[in-house]
Amino acid sequence: MNRFADTALACSLLLSLIWTLGHSPTATAADTADQWKLTWSDEFDGQEVDRKKWDFDIGNGFYNYSANQWIAGWGNSELEYYTDSTTNAKVEDGQLHLRAVKQSLHGCGYTSARMKTRAVDGSPLFNQRYGRFEFRAKLPTGQGVWPALWMLPQEETYGGWAASGEIDVMEARGQQPGKVLGTLHYGGAWPANVHSGGEYEFPAGQDISGFHVYALEWEPGEMRWYVDDHLYATQNFWWSSSKTNEGGGLQPANEGELNPWPAPFGKPYYLVMNVAVGGQFVGNPDASTKFPAEMVVDYVRVYEKKEGFGETKPRGEGKLPFAR
Repeated sequence: MNRFADTALACSLLLSLIWTLGHSPTATAADTADQWKLTWSDEFDGQEVDRKKWDFDIGNGFYNYSANQWIAGWGNSELEYYTDSTTNAKVEDGQLHLRAVKQSLHGCGYTSARMKTRAVDGSPLFNQRYGRFEFRAKLPTGQGVWPALWMLPQEETYGGWAASGEIDVMEARGQQPGKVLGTLHYGGAWPANVHSGGEYEFPAGQDISGFHVYALEWEPGEMRWYVDDHLYATQNFWWSSSKTNEGGGLQPANEGELNPWPAPFGKPYYLVMNVAVGGQFVGNPDASTKFPAEMVVDYVRVYEKKEGFGETKPRGEGKLPFAR
């Protein structure tokens, strides 16, 4: 073999090793059956969405009682109107189909679905504190399409978003099909909110349009994100403050104005699945975007750790807002 071939082979082996080290499943992810027990699931084996497990957000926004105003576009300038119609959410052949459709409704140019395990009246259908939260899904692509699998607090114990937290198990920009993101939102109520997270880039030949397993492992004081059991992000630093004035959340001035660690991520959260259209995160659709844009969910499974979670991990390294 000539020197060029030797060099090419060495480079190929090195790249393969780098990819393997960066994408190898950890023992925690690989041994799910040994370490975790199933507490809740939906395999979508019925003929329709199970309304004992899921409810729907309806409309194009919400009323902010703290600010005494209507927030259109769900706070993100989104373009869709969410419905509970089978046009936008249906169960078929053992899978859930969430579809964003280009159609006019109540002044919006698109319809879609946003499902959740918390009833509209606030009563719980399902929520859990800590565990492994796992979705197998394939996602829509295209400019301005925003599929997401995420979690919100059952009760806003520490105040309005994001003082009580938000956990994004997976979100994607349809125009960037080669990667997904895992993100935490925390801090104070808007506009004192902050976020942090990581992103996973698929290996060559794969993207969000194929089925993948997206998972979050949440333990006291630490969260870990996986795609197909490849660990790609770990977070163990965040903070929460309930300090506010009439304009919303304020930055805390000292340790005494923080809620006790691991707030806000020490309370039960419920599940949310949706396909948004447009908005600040992805931009608006263009002529290249194909509709309907469909997210297909094969299953949702939630686990608890068989041996419990033990002590809360200390806060990791990071800069608090008042630190100098």
